[in-house]
Amino acid sequence: MTDAPCAIRTQGSEGARIGLSTCLALVTATMVGTGVYTSLGFQLLDLQSGFTILLIWILGGVISLCGALSYAELAARIPRSGGEYTYLTEIYDPSLGFMAGFISTIAGFAAPIALAALAFGTYLHAGIPACPARISSFAAVVLISLGHLRSLRLSSFVQNGMTVVKFLLLAVFLLVGVWSAARHPQCLGLLTPDTGSLKELFRPSAGVALLFVLYAYSGWNAPTYLAAEVKNTPAIVGRSLVIGTLAVMVIYVVLNAVFLTAAPASELRGVLNVGSVAANHLIGPVGGAVMSNVIALGLLASISAMVFAGPRVTQRVSEDHHLFRSLASTNGNGIPRRATILQLVLVLALIATGSFETVLVYAQVPLLLCLILGVAGLMVLRKRSSQREPAASLDSGAFRCPLYPLPPVIFILSTLAGLIYSAFNKPWVAVAGLGTMILPLAIYPIVSKKNNPRS
Repeated sequence: MTDAPCAIRTQGSEGARIGLSTCLALVTATMVGTGVYTSLGFQLLDLQSGFTILLIWILGGVISLCGALSYAELAARIPRSGGEYTYLTEIYDPSLGFMAGFISTIAGFAAPIALAALAFGTYLHAGIPACPARISSFAAVVLISLGHLRSLRLSSFVQNGMTVVKFLLLAVFLLVGVWSAARHPQCLGLLTPDTGSLKELFRPSAGVALLFVLYAYSGWNAPTYLAAEVKNTPAIVGRSLVIGTLAVMVIYVVLNAVFLTAAPASELRGVLNVGSVAANHLIGPVGGAVMSNVIALGLLASISAMVFAGPRVTQRVSEDHHLFRSLASTNGNGIPRRATILQLVLVLALIATGSFETVLVYAQVPLLLCLILGVAGLMVLRKRSSQREPAASLDSGAFRCPLYPLPPVIFILSTLAGLIYSAFNKPWVAVAGLGTMILPLAIYPIVSKKNNPRS
Protein backbone atom coordinates (compact mmCIF):
# COMPACT_ATOMS: atom_id res chain seq x y z
CA MET A 1 0.00 0.00 0.00
CA THR A 2 1.09 3.60 -0.61
CA ASP A 3 0.20 6.81 1.13
CA ALA A 4 -1.86 9.36 -0.78
CA PRO A 5 0.20 12.23 -2.17
CA CYS A 6 0.15 15.45 -0.18
CA ALA A 7 -1.57 17.28 -3.01
CA ILE A 8 -4.44 14.83 -2.93
CA ARG A 9 -4.84 15.09 0.84
CA THR A 10 -4.84 18.86 0.72
CA GLN A 11 -7.48 18.93 -1.98
CA GLY A 12 -9.66 16.60 0.01
CA SER A 13 -9.44 18.60 3.24
CA GLU A 14 -9.27 22.28 2.28
CA GLY A 15 -9.73 22.72 -1.45
CA ALA A 16 -12.85 20.62 -1.98
CA ARG A 17 -15.39 22.57 -4.01
CA ILE A 18 -17.56 19.95 -5.70
CA GLY A 19 -20.96 19.16 -4.21
CA LEU A 20 -23.72 16.60 -4.70
CA SER A 21 -25.26 18.39 -7.67
CA THR A 22 -22.00 18.34 -9.63
CA CYS A 23 -21.37 14.70 -8.72
CA LEU A 24 -24.86 13.76 -9.92
CA ALA A 25 -24.36 15.81 -13.07
CA LEU A 26 -21.04 14.06 -13.65
CA VAL A 27 -22.32 10.51 -13.18
CA THR A 28 -25.54 10.95 -15.16
CA ALA A 29 -23.92 12.93 -17.98
CA THR A 30 -21.14 10.36 -18.27
CA MET A 31 -23.60 7.47 -18.42
CA VAL A 32 -26.39 8.86 -20.60
CA GLY A 33 -24.72 9.40 -23.91
CA THR A 34 -22.97 7.35 -26.53
CA GLY A 35 -24.00 3.86 -25.42
CA VAL A 36 -27.76 4.32 -25.26
CA TYR A 37 -27.86 6.25 -28.53
CA THR A 38 -25.78 3.69 -30.47
CA SER A 39 -25.98 0.22 -28.87
CA LEU A 40 -29.42 -0.86 -30.08
CA GLY A 41 -28.40 -1.01 -33.72
CA PHE A 42 -25.57 -3.44 -32.91
CA GLN A 43 -27.75 -5.51 -30.55
CA LEU A 44 -30.33 -6.05 -33.29
CA LEU A 45 -27.67 -7.69 -35.44
CA ASP A 46 -27.76 -10.71 -33.09
CA LEU A 47 -31.10 -10.47 -31.26
CA GLN A 48 -34.65 -10.38 -32.64
CA SER A 49 -36.89 -10.04 -29.57
CA GLY A 50 -37.60 -6.58 -28.17
CA PHE A 51 -38.45 -8.19 -24.84
CA THR A 52 -35.01 -9.83 -24.66
CA ILE A 53 -33.28 -6.55 -25.46
CA LEU A 54 -35.18 -4.65 -22.75
CA LEU A 55 -34.49 -7.46 -20.28
CA ILE A 56 -30.77 -7.15 -21.01
CA TRP A 57 -30.98 -3.39 -20.39
CA ILE A 58 -32.68 -4.03 -17.04
CA LEU A 59 -30.09 -6.69 -16.18
CA GLY A 60 -27.29 -4.27 -17.05
CA GLY A 61 -28.86 -1.68 -14.76
CA VAL A 62 -29.10 -4.10 -11.84
CA ILE A 63 -25.47 -5.18 -12.35
CA SER A 64 -24.32 -1.55 -12.49
CA LEU A 65 -26.36 -0.68 -9.38
CA CYS A 66 -24.64 -3.53 -7.52
CA GLY A 67 -21.29 -2.12 -8.61
CA ALA A 68 -22.33 1.39 -7.57
CA LEU A 69 -23.40 0.20 -4.10
CA SER A 70 -20.03 -1.51 -3.67
CA TYR A 71 -18.06 1.51 -4.89
CA ALA A 72 -20.08 3.84 -2.67
CA GLU A 73 -18.65 2.11 0.38
CA LEU A 74 -15.19 1.95 -1.21
CA ALA A 75 -15.30 5.73 -1.66
CA ALA A 76 -16.18 6.11 2.02
CA ARG A 77 -13.32 3.86 3.10
CA ILE A 78 -10.76 5.37 0.69
CA PRO A 79 -11.87 9.02 0.13
CA ARG A 80 -9.18 9.91 -2.40
CA SER A 81 -9.16 10.62 -6.13
CA GLY A 82 -8.10 8.11 -8.76
CA GLY A 83 -10.87 5.51 -8.92
CA GLU A 84 -9.59 1.99 -9.64
CA TYR A 85 -5.98 3.19 -9.56
CA THR A 86 -6.27 4.25 -5.94
CA TYR A 87 -8.41 1.29 -4.87
CA LEU A 88 -6.29 -1.44 -6.46
CA THR A 89 -3.07 0.18 -5.22
CA GLU A 90 -4.18 0.41 -1.61
CA ILE A 91 -6.14 -2.85 -1.44
CA TYR A 92 -3.91 -5.21 -3.43
CA ASP A 93 -0.54 -4.04 -4.77
CA PRO A 94 0.92 -0.96 -6.51
CA SER A 95 1.49 -3.00 -9.69
CA LEU A 96 -2.26 -3.64 -10.04
CA GLY A 97 -2.95 0.00 -9.34
CA PHE A 98 -0.51 1.02 -12.07
CA MET A 99 -2.26 -1.39 -14.43
CA ALA A 100 -5.65 0.14 -13.58
CA GLY A 101 -4.31 3.66 -14.10
CA PHE A 102 -2.86 2.69 -17.48
CA ILE A 103 -6.15 1.11 -18.56
CA SER A 104 -8.23 4.03 -17.26
CA THR A 105 -6.19 6.54 -19.20
CA ILE A 106 -6.51 4.69 -22.51
CA ALA A 107 -9.58 2.43 -22.37
CA GLY A 108 -11.46 4.15 -19.55
CA PHE A 109 -11.47 7.70 -20.82
CA ALA A 110 -9.66 8.24 -24.13
CA ALA A 111 -11.63 5.47 -25.88
CA PRO A 112 -15.08 6.47 -24.54
CA ILE A 113 -14.42 10.14 -25.33
CA ALA A 114 -13.46 9.12 -28.87
CA LEU A 115 -16.63 7.02 -29.15
CA ALA A 116 -18.80 9.87 -27.88
CA ALA A 117 -17.12 12.26 -30.31
CA LEU A 118 -17.69 9.87 -33.23
CA ALA A 119 -21.35 9.51 -32.26
CA PHE A 120 -21.63 13.30 -31.89
CA GLY A 121 -20.26 13.81 -35.38
CA THR A 122 -22.64 11.21 -36.83
CA TYR A 123 -25.71 12.73 -35.18
CA LEU A 124 -24.69 16.30 -36.04
CA HIS A 125 -24.19 15.30 -39.69
CA ALA A 126 -27.63 13.65 -39.72
CA GLY A 127 -29.18 16.89 -38.43
CA ILE A 128 -26.99 19.28 -40.42
CA PRO A 129 -25.56 17.49 -43.48
CA ALA A 130 -23.22 20.43 -44.18
CA CYS A 131 -21.23 19.55 -41.02
CA PRO A 132 -18.73 16.77 -41.83
CA ALA A 133 -18.99 14.02 -39.22
CA ARG A 134 -15.28 13.37 -38.62
CA ILE A 135 -14.27 17.04 -38.56
CA SER A 136 -17.10 17.78 -36.11
CA SER A 137 -15.80 15.00 -33.85
CA PHE A 138 -12.32 16.52 -33.80
CA ALA A 139 -13.62 20.04 -33.17
CA ALA A 140 -15.86 19.00 -30.27
CA VAL A 141 -13.05 17.30 -28.35
CA VAL A 142 -10.56 20.12 -28.89
CA LEU A 143 -12.94 22.90 -27.84
CA ILE A 144 -14.22 21.09 -24.74
CA SER A 145 -10.70 20.16 -23.63
CA LEU A 146 -9.57 23.77 -23.95
CA GLY A 147 -12.59 24.87 -21.93
CA HIS A 148 -11.76 22.51 -19.07
CA LEU A 149 -8.22 23.89 -18.91
CA ARG A 150 -9.58 27.22 -17.64
CA SER A 151 -10.72 26.57 -14.05
CA LEU A 152 -12.44 24.01 -11.81
CA ARG A 153 -15.23 26.48 -11.02
CA LEU A 154 -15.90 27.04 -14.73
CA SER A 155 -15.80 23.29 -15.39
CA SER A 156 -18.38 22.66 -12.66
CA PHE A 157 -20.66 25.45 -13.93
CA VAL A 158 -20.47 24.29 -17.55
CA GLN A 159 -20.97 20.64 -16.58
CA ASN A 160 -24.05 21.38 -14.50
CA GLY A 161 -25.54 23.61 -17.19
CA MET A 162 -24.94 21.19 -20.06
CA THR A 163 -26.39 18.33 -18.04
CA VAL A 164 -29.60 20.27 -17.26
CA VAL A 165 -30.08 21.11 -20.96
CA LYS A 166 -29.27 17.55 -21.95
CA PHE A 167 -31.90 15.99 -19.70
CA LEU A 168 -34.56 18.57 -20.55
CA LEU A 169 -34.12 17.70 -24.22
CA LEU A 170 -34.06 13.99 -23.40
CA ALA A 171 -37.35 14.41 -21.52
CA VAL A 172 -38.91 15.96 -24.63
CA PHE A 173 -37.78 12.98 -26.73
CA LEU A 174 -39.19 10.51 -24.21
CA LEU A 175 -42.51 12.35 -23.98
CA VAL A 176 -42.88 12.31 -27.77
CA GLY A 177 -42.10 8.59 -27.83
CA VAL A 178 -44.54 7.73 -25.03
CA TRP A 179 -47.24 9.90 -26.68
CA SER A 180 -46.73 8.06 -29.97
CA ALA A 181 -46.94 4.66 -28.26
CA ALA A 182 -50.17 5.72 -26.53
CA ARG A 183 -51.66 6.62 -29.91
CA HIS A 184 -50.55 3.32 -31.44
CA PRO A 185 -50.78 0.76 -28.59
CA GLN A 186 -50.47 -2.15 -31.02
CA CYS A 187 -46.75 -1.37 -31.40
CA LEU A 188 -46.22 -2.33 -27.74
CA GLY A 189 -46.64 -5.96 -28.81
CA LEU A 190 -43.05 -5.76 -30.04
CA LEU A 191 -41.94 -5.61 -26.39
CA THR A 192 -43.85 -8.67 -25.15
CA PRO A 193 -42.12 -12.06 -24.72
CA ASP A 194 -42.50 -14.88 -27.23
CA THR A 195 -41.32 -18.49 -27.39
CA GLY A 196 -37.81 -17.55 -28.55
CA SER A 197 -37.15 -14.70 -26.11
CA LEU A 198 -35.67 -16.75 -23.27
CA LYS A 199 -33.65 -18.89 -25.68
CA GLU A 200 -32.02 -15.73 -27.05
CA LEU A 201 -31.09 -14.68 -23.53
CA PHE A 202 -28.84 -17.72 -23.06
CA ARG A 203 -27.01 -17.52 -26.38
CA PRO A 204 -23.42 -16.21 -26.56
CA SER A 205 -24.73 -13.32 -28.69
CA ALA A 206 -26.66 -12.12 -25.63
CA GLY A 207 -23.31 -11.82 -23.83
CA VAL A 208 -22.08 -9.48 -26.54
CA ALA A 209 -25.33 -7.48 -26.25
CA LEU A 210 -24.76 -7.28 -22.49
CA LEU A 211 -21.25 -5.97 -23.17
CA PHE A 212 -22.79 -3.10 -25.17
CA VAL A 213 -25.27 -2.46 -22.35
CA LEU A 214 -22.57 -2.41 -19.68
CA TYR A 215 -20.66 0.04 -21.86
CA ALA A 216 -23.76 2.26 -21.94
CA TYR A 217 -23.89 2.11 -18.13
CA SER A 218 -20.17 2.76 -17.74
CA GLY A 219 -19.58 6.00 -15.90
CA TRP A 220 -21.51 5.13 -12.74
CA ASN A 221 -18.14 5.28 -10.94
CA ALA A 222 -17.11 8.67 -12.38
CA PRO A 223 -17.20 10.67 -9.08
CA THR A 224 -14.60 8.34 -7.55
CA TYR A 225 -12.01 9.71 -9.98
CA LEU A 226 -12.10 13.14 -8.34
CA ALA A 227 -13.29 12.18 -4.86
CA ALA A 228 -10.62 14.31 -3.18
CA GLU A 229 -12.22 17.43 -4.68
CA VAL A 230 -15.68 16.56 -3.29
CA LYS A 231 -17.15 18.04 -0.12
CA ASN A 232 -17.92 15.39 2.51
CA THR A 233 -16.62 12.60 0.28
CA PRO A 234 -17.79 9.59 2.37
CA ALA A 235 -21.45 10.65 2.02
CA ILE A 236 -21.77 12.61 -1.22
CA VAL A 237 -19.86 10.32 -3.56
CA GLY A 238 -21.86 7.29 -2.41
CA ARG A 239 -25.22 9.05 -2.78
CA SER A 240 -24.38 10.29 -6.27
CA LEU A 241 -23.35 6.80 -7.43
CA VAL A 242 -26.56 5.12 -6.28
CA ILE A 243 -29.07 7.87 -7.15
CA GLY A 244 -27.48 8.47 -10.54
CA THR A 245 -27.42 4.78 -11.49
CA LEU A 246 -31.06 4.24 -10.52
CA ALA A 247 -32.21 7.28 -12.50
CA VAL A 248 -30.24 6.25 -15.58
CA MET A 249 -31.59 2.69 -15.49
CA VAL A 250 -35.18 3.98 -15.73
CA ILE A 251 -34.23 6.34 -18.57
CA TYR A 252 -32.46 3.58 -20.53
CA VAL A 253 -35.33 1.10 -20.38
CA VAL A 254 -37.93 3.69 -21.45
CA LEU A 255 -35.70 5.17 -24.16
CA ASN A 256 -34.95 1.78 -25.75
CA ALA A 257 -38.66 0.94 -25.64
CA VAL A 258 -39.29 4.16 -27.56
CA PHE A 259 -36.62 3.28 -30.15
CA LEU A 260 -37.96 -0.26 -30.63
CA THR A 261 -41.58 0.83 -31.07
CA ALA A 262 -40.90 3.95 -33.15
CA ALA A 263 -39.07 2.41 -36.13
CA PRO A 264 -38.90 -1.00 -37.84
CA ALA A 265 -36.07 -3.22 -36.64
CA SER A 266 -34.83 -3.52 -40.23
CA GLU A 267 -34.09 0.23 -40.29
CA LEU A 268 -32.41 0.23 -36.87
CA ARG A 269 -30.27 -2.86 -37.37
CA GLY A 270 -26.56 -2.03 -37.69
CA VAL A 271 -27.21 1.75 -37.60
CA LEU A 272 -25.08 3.95 -35.35
CA ASN A 273 -27.51 6.89 -35.00
CA VAL A 274 -30.63 4.93 -33.97
CA GLY A 275 -32.05 8.06 -32.34
CA SER A 276 -32.19 9.84 -35.71
CA VAL A 277 -34.00 6.91 -37.32
CA ALA A 278 -36.54 6.74 -34.48
CA ALA A 279 -37.09 10.51 -34.53
CA ASN A 280 -37.73 10.49 -38.29
CA HIS A 281 -40.59 8.04 -37.72
CA LEU A 282 -41.92 9.87 -34.66
CA ILE A 283 -42.00 13.45 -35.90
CA GLY A 284 -41.02 13.39 -39.57
CA PRO A 285 -37.78 14.26 -41.41
CA VAL A 286 -37.62 17.88 -40.23
CA GLY A 287 -38.35 16.93 -36.63
CA GLY A 288 -35.88 14.07 -36.97
CA ALA A 289 -33.17 16.49 -38.04
CA VAL A 290 -33.93 18.71 -35.05
CA MET A 291 -33.86 15.73 -32.69
CA SER A 292 -30.54 14.59 -34.16
CA ASN A 293 -29.07 17.96 -33.23
CA VAL A 294 -30.62 17.68 -29.78
CA ILE A 295 -28.97 14.28 -29.24
CA ALA A 296 -25.68 15.70 -30.55
CA LEU A 297 -25.91 18.45 -27.94
CA GLY A 298 -26.52 15.83 -25.25
CA LEU A 299 -23.44 13.91 -26.38
CA LEU A 300 -21.39 17.07 -25.83
CA ALA A 301 -22.33 16.88 -22.13
CA SER A 302 -21.03 13.30 -22.01
CA ILE A 303 -17.77 14.30 -23.68
CA SER A 304 -17.43 17.19 -21.23
CA ALA A 305 -17.97 14.94 -18.20
CA MET A 306 -15.28 12.48 -19.29
CA VAL A 307 -12.82 15.20 -20.30
CA PHE A 308 -13.39 16.67 -16.83
CA ALA A 309 -12.76 13.45 -14.89
CA GLY A 310 -10.17 11.60 -16.98
CA PRO A 311 -7.04 13.72 -16.39
CA ARG A 312 -7.46 13.30 -12.62
CA VAL A 313 -6.61 9.61 -12.99
CA THR A 314 -3.49 10.34 -15.03
CA GLN A 315 -2.52 13.00 -12.49
CA ARG A 316 -3.00 10.58 -9.60
CA VAL A 317 -0.86 7.88 -11.29
CA SER A 318 1.85 10.37 -12.20
CA GLU A 319 2.15 11.70 -8.64
CA ASP A 320 3.10 8.23 -7.45
CA HIS A 321 5.57 7.33 -10.23
CA HIS A 322 8.69 9.39 -10.80
CA LEU A 323 8.95 8.42 -14.48
CA PHE A 324 5.66 10.22 -15.21
CA ARG A 325 5.90 13.00 -12.60
CA SER A 326 5.72 15.77 -15.21
CA LEU A 327 2.13 14.73 -16.05
CA ALA A 328 1.04 15.53 -12.48
CA SER A 329 1.72 19.27 -12.82
CA THR A 330 -1.22 21.65 -12.56
CA ASN A 331 -1.80 25.22 -13.70
CA GLY A 332 -2.60 28.14 -11.41
CA ASN A 333 -6.21 26.98 -11.09
CA GLY A 334 -5.27 23.46 -10.00
CA ILE A 335 -6.17 21.87 -13.35
CA PRO A 336 -3.97 18.92 -14.47
CA ARG A 337 -2.88 20.66 -17.66
CA ARG A 338 -0.42 18.16 -19.13
CA ALA A 339 -2.65 15.19 -18.31
CA THR A 340 -5.53 16.92 -20.10
CA ILE A 341 -3.38 17.56 -23.16
CA LEU A 342 -2.16 13.92 -23.18
CA GLN A 343 -5.75 12.72 -23.05
CA LEU A 344 -6.64 15.05 -25.92
CA VAL A 345 -3.83 13.64 -28.08
CA LEU A 346 -4.92 10.04 -27.39
CA VAL A 347 -8.55 10.84 -28.20
CA LEU A 348 -7.65 12.54 -31.48
CA ALA A 349 -5.52 9.55 -32.47
CA LEU A 350 -8.39 7.12 -31.78
CA ILE A 351 -10.85 9.25 -33.73
CA ALA A 352 -8.47 9.36 -36.68
CA THR A 353 -7.63 5.64 -36.79
CA GLY A 354 -10.34 3.54 -35.09
CA SER A 355 -13.83 2.36 -36.02
CA PHE A 356 -16.65 2.73 -33.51
CA GLU A 357 -17.38 -0.95 -32.87
CA THR A 358 -13.71 -1.98 -32.70
CA VAL A 359 -12.84 0.67 -30.11
CA LEU A 360 -15.91 -0.13 -28.01
CA VAL A 361 -15.55 -3.91 -27.81
CA TYR A 362 -11.79 -3.76 -27.24
CA ALA A 363 -12.05 -1.27 -24.38
CA GLN A 364 -14.74 -3.08 -22.43
CA VAL A 365 -12.78 -6.23 -21.52
CA PRO A 366 -9.95 -4.60 -19.49
CA LEU A 367 -12.32 -2.02 -18.03
CA LEU A 368 -14.77 -4.60 -16.72
CA LEU A 369 -11.99 -6.78 -15.32
CA CYS A 370 -10.63 -3.76 -13.43
CA LEU A 371 -14.11 -3.01 -12.09
CA ILE A 372 -14.39 -6.62 -10.93
CA LEU A 373 -11.11 -6.24 -9.02
CA GLY A 374 -12.37 -2.97 -7.52
CA VAL A 375 -15.69 -4.43 -6.36
CA ALA A 376 -13.91 -7.50 -4.97
CA GLY A 377 -11.73 -5.05 -3.05
CA LEU A 378 -14.72 -4.15 -0.89
CA MET A 379 -14.89 -7.76 0.25
CA VAL A 380 -11.17 -7.64 1.06
CA LEU A 381 -11.58 -4.46 3.10
CA ARG A 382 -14.59 -5.86 4.94
CA LYS A 383 -12.54 -8.91 5.90
CA ARG A 384 -9.69 -6.71 7.13
CA SER A 385 -12.15 -4.60 9.08
CA SER A 386 -13.52 -7.68 10.78
CA GLN A 387 -9.96 -8.48 11.81
CA ARG A 388 -9.74 -4.97 13.33
CA GLU A 389 -7.19 -3.60 10.89
CA PRO A 390 -7.21 0.18 11.56
CA ALA A 391 -6.54 1.12 7.92
CA ALA A 392 -9.71 -0.63 6.83
CA SER A 393 -12.05 0.93 9.42
CA LEU A 394 -15.10 2.95 8.38
CA ASP A 395 -16.23 6.13 10.09
CA SER A 396 -19.66 6.15 11.66
CA GLY A 397 -22.30 7.71 9.41
CA ALA A 398 -20.42 6.85 6.22
CA PHE A 399 -22.07 4.89 3.41
CA ARG A 400 -22.30 1.13 3.88
CA CYS A 401 -23.25 -1.28 1.12
CA PRO A 402 -26.76 -2.62 1.89
CA LEU A 403 -27.52 -6.35 1.66
CA TYR A 404 -23.79 -7.07 1.71
CA PRO A 405 -22.33 -9.35 0.28
CA LEU A 406 -25.05 -9.73 -2.40
CA PRO A 407 -24.25 -6.57 -4.45
CA PRO A 408 -20.52 -7.31 -4.97
CA VAL A 409 -21.17 -11.02 -5.59
CA ILE A 410 -23.92 -10.28 -8.15
CA PHE A 411 -21.74 -7.74 -9.92
CA ILE A 412 -18.69 -10.01 -10.10
CA LEU A 413 -20.53 -13.16 -11.26
CA SER A 414 -22.77 -11.36 -13.78
CA THR A 415 -19.96 -9.36 -15.31
CA LEU A 416 -17.76 -12.43 -15.60
CA ALA A 417 -20.61 -14.30 -17.29
CA GLY A 418 -20.99 -11.51 -19.84
CA LEU A 419 -17.26 -11.52 -20.54
CA ILE A 420 -17.18 -15.31 -20.95
CA TYR A 421 -20.14 -15.21 -23.32
CA SER A 422 -18.38 -12.52 -25.33
CA ALA A 423 -15.10 -14.44 -25.40
CA PHE A 424 -16.87 -17.41 -26.98
CA ASN A 425 -18.49 -15.21 -29.60
CA LYS A 426 -15.52 -12.87 -30.25
CA PRO A 427 -12.35 -14.54 -28.93
CA TRP A 428 -10.06 -11.84 -30.29
CA VAL A 429 -11.71 -9.35 -27.91
CA ALA A 430 -10.55 -11.30 -24.87
CA VAL A 431 -7.02 -11.62 -26.25
CA ALA A 432 -6.71 -7.91 -27.04
CA GLY A 433 -8.19 -6.89 -23.69
CA LEU A 434 -5.96 -9.20 -21.69
CA GLY A 435 -2.96 -7.96 -23.66
CA THR A 436 -3.79 -4.41 -22.58
CA MET A 437 -3.72 -5.55 -18.96
CA ILE A 438 -0.49 -7.52 -19.29
CA LEU A 439 1.51 -4.66 -20.87
CA PRO A 440 1.49 -2.32 -17.82
CA LEU A 441 2.20 -5.25 -15.50
CA ALA A 442 5.22 -6.12 -17.66
CA ILE A 443 6.68 -2.61 -17.57
CA TYR A 444 5.89 -1.96 -13.89
CA PRO A 445 9.26 -3.34 -12.64
CA ILE A 446 10.99 -0.66 -14.74
CA VAL A 447 8.66 2.02 -13.40
CA SER A 448 9.16 0.90 -9.80
CA LYS A 449 12.95 1.04 -10.19
CA LYS A 450 12.67 4.63 -11.38
CA ASN A 451 10.65 5.34 -8.24
CA ASN A 452 13.46 3.92 -6.09
CA PRO A 453 16.76 4.71 -7.86
CA ARG A 454 18.87 3.20 -5.03
CA SER A 455 17.14 -0.19 -5.15
